[in-house]
Amino acid sequence: MPDSPLLIVENLVKHFPLNSSLLDLLLRREPDVVRAVDGVSFSLARGEVLAIVGESGCGKTTIARTLIGLEEETDGTILFGGQRIGTHERRLRAGLIPLEAGAVGTREQQTLPRMSLKHLRQHAQMIFQDPYESLNPRATIFEIVAEPLVVHGLLRKREERIARVKSALEDAGLRPAEDYFLRYPHELSGGQRQRVVIAGAMVLEPELLIADEPVSMLDVSIRAEILNLLKELQKKRGVGIVFITHDLGTVAYFADRLAVMYLGRIVESGPTAEVLRNPQHPYTKALLSVVPVPNPRLRRERIILQGETPNPLNLPGGCRFHPRCPVAVAACKQSDPAYIRVAEGHETACLLVQPA
Repeated sequence: MPDSPLLIVENLVKHFPLNSSLLDLLLRREPDVVRAVDGVSFSLARGEVLAIVGESGCGKTTIARTLIGLEEETDGTILFGGQRIGTHERRLRAGLIPLEAGAVGTREQQTLPRMSLKHLRQHAQMIFQDPYESLNPRATIFEIVAEPLVVHGLLRKREERIARVKSALEDAGLRPAEDYFLRYPHELSGGQRQRVVIAGAMVLEPELLIADEPVSMLDVSIRAEILNLLKELQKKRGVGIVFITHDLGTVAYFADRLAVMYLGRIVESGPTAEVLRNPQHPYTKALLSVVPVPNPRLRRERIILQGETPNPLNLPGGCRFHPRCPVAVAACKQSDPAYIRVAEGHETACLLVQPA
C-alpha cells in the first residue's frame, strides 16, 4: 500500500446543540450539547478496511455521516486524498466562524487544497443501513444505479452508461443485469436491494466506501454473501472501506484494523487480529466476552456491564467508562486517560494498562 493514507481524521468533533428555552435566550445561556463525537482520530490506507465498533449511540454513524458531508462537523480536520474536506472549513473560509475558533489542523494542513462536496461524492460513497429507505421506490433499478453518473455528468453516451450500469450490477452479484434494469425496489428481496445500493455506490468507481451497518437489516443467511461481496470489491478495485458495525463477530473476517468506540471516543485501536487476540481496554474485553463462538471450550467468561451508558449531555469526569467499568479504581474518576502504545500499531486509553 502507498505510504500516504487515503483518509486522515484528526480530533474530529461533532456536537448537537439542543433547542434553548426562552429563559435561556433571555439569560444568554450557552445551549446544552450532545457530544456525539468528541475528539476522534484515525487514518485509512488505500485498499484497507477499518472497522469502527461499539454500542448503539457511541457515535459510529455520526462519524460516517460527517465523513461523507451529511453532517457538519463542529471541529477537527478531515483529509481525503491529501485535500481538506468538511463543512467546518467551508464555513470558516466564508467568515461564518471566527478565525480563532476555527483554526484547526497544522499549518501545513491549513494550506492544503480544498475539495468540494460534489468532488468528494464522486470519489467517496456511502452504503446505508436500511437499503429500502435509501432507494427511490418510483425509479427503476437502472435509473437508480445510473443516477450518480447523471449527477456528475459522466459517460454521456447512452451505450457507455448502459455498459457501466451493467458492470456495476453484475459486480454486485445481480446477474444477468438486464433482468433487473426495469424492475423496482419493492420487487426485490432485502439482499437484492442491498446489492443495488452497493452497485449504485460502486458505479462511480470510488476510492472510499463508507458502509454503515450494511448487513444488520438482512437475514443471517444473506449477511455472509454481502460481506463476501464487499471483500471481493475491496480486493478487485482496491477501494478503502470504513465499516461501521456493532457486531464483533464479522470484524475478524472482514477488517484489517479495528477501532472500538465508547461515548464519542475511540478507546482502543489496532490491527484486528492483535486487538481480538490481546484486548487491553475493559470495554473491549466486555464486548468480546459475549461474542458467540462455535467451540464451547473456547468460550470466554462473560463480562456483563452494570448500569446504563452515561448521558452524553452530562459526561462523567475522568475516564468515561469508569461508571460501568468492573476494574475501575479511584484514579479513573479523576484522570482522562491518554492513548498509550501496547504493541505495534495497537493503542488504548486506560490508566490500568502498562505501555509497551
